[in-house]
Amino acid sequence: MFVHKTNFLMRALYPNFIWRKSTQEKIIYLTFDDGPIPDVTEFVLETLATYHAKATFFCIGNNIQKHPDIFQKVINGGHSIGNHTFNHLRGWATDDDIYFENIAQCKDEILNRGVVTNLFRPPYGRIKRSQASKVSADYQIIMWDVLSGDFSQKLSPKTVLEKTLKYTEAGSIVLFHDSIKANENMSFALPRFLEHFSEKGFRFEHL
Repeated sequence: MFVHKTNFLMRALYPNFIWRKSTQEKIIYLTFDDGPIPDVTEFVLETLATYHAKATFFCIGNNIQKHPDIFQKVINGGHSIGNHTFNHLRGWATDDDIYFENIAQCKDEILNRGVVTNLFRPPYGRIKRSQASKVSADYQIIMWDVLSGDFSQKLSPKTVLEKTLKYTEAGSIVLFHDSIKANENMSFALPRFLEHFSEKGFRFEHL
């Protein structure tokens, strides 16, 4: 169960996390979790380029290791990179030391390719306060304002698009996934989302 629009209570409980950006300008911050993945991430990059859009990719270290060429394409596209752990660990179910080591492994994969980042997103949005306290010393913890739900097998591509359009506004951090699981919904929704907001005069920037 999830909500498409992050409510005030969640933001209030974790005020040090970044949920959205305060702006009067027509700017949307697109983010993609779980890549890089062949074909899927490449589709995202091609679609973003069509609309001159920049985004932030929260990458899994193991996927960077397996697909360094795709990771390089993300870099070449002028997009930002964030740490998403090496093995996509659920913080609530993981010992703190193991969690920190997994983040460090992902950091090494990113650094080995000449990229430095201070952006981190906890997989599933699940992180203990003890983990967040330590991670915050080195990273901004980036959450989201709008969850597309593209990963859900219970949602149709049309519903994903409609919900994401409905809740996105200026300053929103919007979460899609460049993963195999999300691909059907994402590949339908993303180009239509970009077209809709481009026509309304919005631009898309990375964090």
